[in-house]
Amino acid sequence: MSPIPSAQLSTRIQPAATPPELLRNFCIIAHIDHGKSTLADRMLQLTGVVDARAMRAQYLDRMDIERERGITIKSQAVRMPWAVREGDDPDDTSAPLVPYALNMIDTPGHVDFTYEVSRSLAACEGAVLLVDAAQGIEAQTLANLYLAMENDLAIIPVLNKIDLPAAQPEKYAEEIAGLVGVDPSTVLKVSGKTGMGVTELLDRIVQEVPAPQGDADAPARAMIFDSVYDTYRGVVTYVRVVDGSLNPREKIVMMSTRATHELLEIGVSAPEPHPTKGLGVGEVGYLITGVKDVRQSKVGDTVTNAGKPAEDALGGYSDPKPMVFSGLYPIDGSDYPVLRDALDKLKLNDAALNYEPETSVALGFGFRVGFLGLLHLEIVRERLEREFDLELISTAPNVVYEVTLEDRSVVTVTNPSEFPGGKIGEIREPVVKATILCPTEFIGAVMELCQGKRGVLGGMDHLSQDRVELRYTLPLAEIVFDFFDQLKSKTRGYASLDYELSGEQAADLVKVDILLQGQTVDAFSAIVHKDKAYSYGVMMTEKLKELIPRQQFEVPIQAAVGARVIARETIRAIRKDVLAKCYGGDISRKRKLLEKQKEGKKRMKTIGTVEVPKDAFIAALSSDGAGSSGGKDAKDKSKK
Repeated sequence: MSPIPSAQLSTRIQPAATPPELLRNFCIIAHIDHGKSTLADRMLQLTGVVDARAMRAQYLDRMDIERERGITIKSQAVRMPWAVREGDDPDDTSAPLVPYALNMIDTPGHVDFTYEVSRSLAACEGAVLLVDAAQGIEAQTLANLYLAMENDLAIIPVLNKIDLPAAQPEKYAEEIAGLVGVDPSTVLKVSGKTGMGVTELLDRIVQEVPAPQGDADAPARAMIFDSVYDTYRGVVTYVRVVDGSLNPREKIVMMSTRATHELLEIGVSAPEPHPTKGLGVGEVGYLITGVKDVRQSKVGDTVTNAGKPAEDALGGYSDPKPMVFSGLYPIDGSDYPVLRDALDKLKLNDAALNYEPETSVALGFGFRVGFLGLLHLEIVRERLEREFDLELISTAPNVVYEVTLEDRSVVTVTNPSEFPGGKIGEIREPVVKATILCPTEFIGAVMELCQGKRGVLGGMDHLSQDRVELRYTLPLAEIVFDFFDQLKSKTRGYASLDYELSGEQAADLVKVDILLQGQTVDAFSAIVHKDKAYSYGVMMTEKLKELIPRQQFEVPIQAAVGARVIARETIRAIRKDVLAKCYGGDISRKRKLLEKQKEGKKRMKTIGTVEVPKDAFIAALSSDGAGSSGGKDAKDKSKK
């Protein structure tokens, strides 16, 4: 089998449905920054779907935020033609050409977007496992490999970046071969940058990835794996057809909502939208119905034909559980309806987003939003601000706790303001199983860090002479703040981290309230471990003392656990010089003026209120111990 030069291939997709035996659905999975998007660029060029004039780096990363950060956030599906010659002799030019259609999905690599990867894998039969030839197997490489194995996908192991001076292809080929269970000589060596070996990779995909299976004569069933909202065309739904076929101008039914629509347009992404005459078994494409209601196109739903509907829906996807919660509030209160509509539209494109309305005494009306991690939080907030022109405040992120009271009733706490008063029997916090890969010389530093974060060692394996895998059980609250920063710092940037939720454990936690002149400010409250309550209270009181402007009266700032104050700072009152014009004369005149001023300040303190400027809220919530490390953590992760 031998490839045909891209110039001889048509860049237009055939208008009729492609037979399943000529289809290959695959995705590219890897750790962050191992070259998925660059390899996808070379495939687009080699197959001819993007010409040299239109080509740009990270072609499938459509959002500005993806291109700026150099990371993939959204999976992107693209269809490419690839022709091979029949027969076993690659030099036999007389053998007929067989035109295949390759559906490729470029997936994210960051742990916060694993849900995107899992949905992409469900639409494929094969996966290209990409490993950096200079760095070797990393934590997220293992996580994505296990996901692919759970979906029974054909795995094609590939070493990328073999053109780098620091590349060690032979060493890491053995590592991958041992992991996947193949001979090291079968591990492909490619360079996404130069295009070396990409032709052989496309041939291997045709050979080793099985054709999709399905019943072409059965009622149509297609799985929705992604959606996006277009201002002009409404909801654009991306589907993988499992059985039957879908055709333009047909009536379709969403099986979970029972909503009926007419198919105005059906087509494939190559990589720009190309309308077709239909989609058959195994094909990946898009549907446009003109619907503007974002709630009628749910990821994981099954699409079927209204005239000949299927009886059973497809399995769908398990809903992702939020791991971190944060409040999002518009700086301008009148933007609340805009924020609500923006979240509705963003959820269409990000099925992992969960939110519900909430109010804060200090910040007004907003939403309590659930995220899969701190990078997910940062990306969602940035997309809301960029795409919908909003200015937002986000409260310090926190995880979900289960509080059991003395009467055995259980309260779920997603916000410190929901923390119950009275006597508490037990507090349970979520824990994760973390996998850390690092050079052997840093084992001691990593173990010391994990134990300082209340971690319990679960096991340790040596992947090679100089690389080790550590498995720890850690509280999620310790992971999501500054853990990753410290891990990178202690290992000089060589460690990688992956984690998954693994249940709950009892913990000695307390709620720390911040009081201004005796009034609790709910936005600054936090649930922390008992040993860290004092340091959090000292940090917040000191920070607020710097941020809140001086008043006409003295303002105490206190941190309290229950009724016990654990830290205090005082903002001194602005003193007017009432003696400025009182010169000479009896001392009693001065005393009288000072006593009068003292009485006035005492009266003002009892009736005065402390106005906290929005700028102070933004500064305190974005640069406190949780917030700053969280934001920095997310930024560093994006560069990893």
